[in-house]
Amino acid sequence: MQAELSTHLGYEKNERAEQARPNHRNGYTQKTLKSDAGEIELAIPRDREGSYDPLLVKRGQTSLTGFTEKILWLYAHGLSTRDIQTQILDWYGVEVSPQLISKVTEAVMDEVRQWQNRPLEELYPILYMDCLQLKVRENQRVINKAVYLALGVTMEGHKELLGMWISESEGAKFWLAVCTQLRNRGMKDCYIACVDGLTGFPEAIETVFPQTQVQLCIVHLVRNSLKYVNYTQRAEGAKDLKAIDSAATEADAEFQLELFAEKWDQAYPAISKMWRTHWSHVVPLFSYPEEIRKVIYTTNALESVNMTLRKVTRNYRIFPSDDAVYKVLYLAIQNITKKWSKPIFDWKAAFNYFSVAFAERFPP
Repeated sequence: MQAELSTHLGYEKNERAEQARPNHRNGYTQKTLKSDAGEIELAIPRDREGSYDPLLVKRGQTSLTGFTEKILWLYAHGLSTRDIQTQILDWYGVEVSPQLISKVTEAVMDEVRQWQNRPLEELYPILYMDCLQLKVRENQRVINKAVYLALGVTMEGHKELLGMWISESEGAKFWLAVCTQLRNRGMKDCYIACVDGLTGFPEAIETVFPQTQVQLCIVHLVRNSLKYVNYTQRAEGAKDLKAIDSAATEADAEFQLELFAEKWDQAYPAISKMWRTHWSHVVPLFSYPEEIRKVIYTTNALESVNMTLRKVTRNYRIFPSDDAVYKVLYLAIQNITKKWSKPIFDWKAAFNYFSVAFAERFPP
């Protein structure tokens, strides 16, 4: 409102006048506004002529709408409690307590619980699953915790985050519990699940959804492979690995893997061994046409969500509790999903292929 008044008068506060000005500042008027966070006292600046009409808080306005929404918006964008206090002070000229901010954000937990337990569709043709690591305070010590995320693609080709779960570490046993919960919420089938190379992860999915084809994320596999390679040889190694995952058929991919092993096994034997160990969950890729390969060869659809969440959580170096993690991530997810208005790329082609390849499981 100070900025509004400066614009109205044509000069800044405390700016010396080069010529006589007919109108100038004339103190403040105290005003009490009702808000969804309680009563708020404001000091509204005045001008001598009484011609200033505030835009932010209108004359005669008795309540401040959207106050809670603004706190939640700031919270969802990764601002700490202190940052939110500062921002509200800048916007409204009022100090809000940490207790008030906590009270406002605590109401989000009811939404989180409802969202986390909502019914799911019976079929998600594609499912991406991955983890995000965060530091959380628990029992007076700080520990790393894994936030499990499951992203489904609906029959209309739209992305939908199915849920998030927190555990002390990433493990196949907890992924089994996640899959079980998805089934309990109404999900009955999935054609392809794209995952990273965690030991036991594919088996956990297949236990709950036995007809699902588990596709290992090729990007993860290549990234883990190149960790063994000397920095000066990584470009060459990546090129040779690309020949494997871009093969037209499974037989061609096996041939390219043999060529890779002949060339690199003497220096880096662990790489070809890793690919052979996971081969049964690499080869599903080669049975699909190009438009579906683009969708399932990587978990990037979920990685992009994780990248946005990492930006949001950057200000929260250590979360005070699991609930704080749920609140921040849930609000951030609501902002992310607003942008998911269109189907994924080439969905029509993938949809038509699924209708033939999985005809016996395709809904009428």
